[in-house]
Amino acid sequence: MKLSANAPRWWGPPKKFDQPEEERRISWLELFFDLVYVIAISRITHHFAQHVTLEGFLEYISLFIMIFWGWLNGSLYHDMHGNEGLRTRLMTLWQMMIIAALAITIGQTTENRTQNITIVLMMMQLYITYLWWSVGFYDRSHRRYNRPYTLLYLAALALMGLSLVVPPLWMRPIIVLILIFNFSPPFISHILLTRDRMKLSLSSSMVERMGLFTIIVFGEVVLGVVNGIGNTEAATFHGWLNFALSLAIVFALWWLFFTLIANRQVKTGFLRATLIELLYVPALIALGLIAVSFSSFFNPLTFSFTLQKVLGLATATFLISISLMLGLLHFPKAFSSIKRSVRISLFITALVFFVSAFINFKYGITYYLTGIIFILVAEITYLNSRYYMSVNSDL
Repeated sequence: MKLSANAPRWWGPPKKFDQPEEERRISWLELFFDLVYVIAISRITHHFAQHVTLEGFLEYISLFIMIFWGWLNGSLYHDMHGNEGLRTRLMTLWQMMIIAALAITIGQTTENRTQNITIVLMMMQLYITYLWWSVGFYDRSHRRYNRPYTLLYLAALALMGLSLVVPPLWMRPIIVLILIFNFSPPFISHILLTRDRMKLSLSSSMVERMGLFTIIVFGEVVLGVVNGIGNTEAATFHGWLNFALSLAIVFALWWLFFTLIANRQVKTGFLRATLIELLYVPALIALGLIAVSFSSFFNPLTFSFTLQKVLGLATATFLISISLMLGLLHFPKAFSSIKRSVRISLFITALVFFVSAFINFKYGITYYLTGIIFILVAEITYLNSRYYMSVNSDL
């Protein structure tokens, strides 16, 4: 007899993943859950902005991926298995407490900061492992599909514990293995689902959640502009001009992403759903790096070729991520005919930013920002013209 059938309704055992709700709306609990991630992302972005070094960059990438992994697993669990019961609310509270603790440790300056961060990440790892294991506890038919998650997540947890005692030389390969173990279970589950002729796609509510998470990171970019301008004498013509140009750049990037990606259904299949989730990782990391660049960009004393490189490469990565996502989404007929040319155009624009990142621009911040917005507006104008030409040809 299934435990889920006998469990009290007020407790709320996990619902079955093969019985999704039609047109499920995002709950207030999920929005509340996202707020703590705003703080965590803000903390790692602020810390990297103060330590723009190779080590700081690698730490930022690692922490961002782990934070996104925690958010993604918590969100997917809620989307597939969550309900209005007490259990779901308590599980959400516990994860929020862990992420809040992570935000605290990130801001520490003590010698054991890395150790404290690792311990909190181990708590998150153990929590996420329990989430997926517990589904099989309540629903035995699900155990076959959650076993890859449980085993590989436990292996990643063991590697985290190992990182506390090994020499620093071993840290980087261990981190790489942890990330591989954490992101590989969906591909194994895809094979199992395919063998059982089961289809599992990304729900419309989860697509919306990922868009909201992107908005969170865009907020960090705006905050980077505000902080960067605020640390200089902004009450000058050039200061306000740089402010306007920077926000125009942020808006142009927002336009490209949410015009092309948002509110688009992912093509059916668990593999496509997993790939679109993974493509969000470089896109969101790139936005975070743009926020870091802007936070120090406007001060002539801190403006450097390094910041130009970070901004150029991050923008290129963001555009490439959008181009790759387009191949996994459904579009109306008017856009489908031009999708290939749009993807190529985004790649070409990304290549322009990639090359420009290695050119030391010495003509001032205002001219540099003007060049960026010119390129982005040119891309937007081209995409608009192609779209409306396609619409008119179908009339």
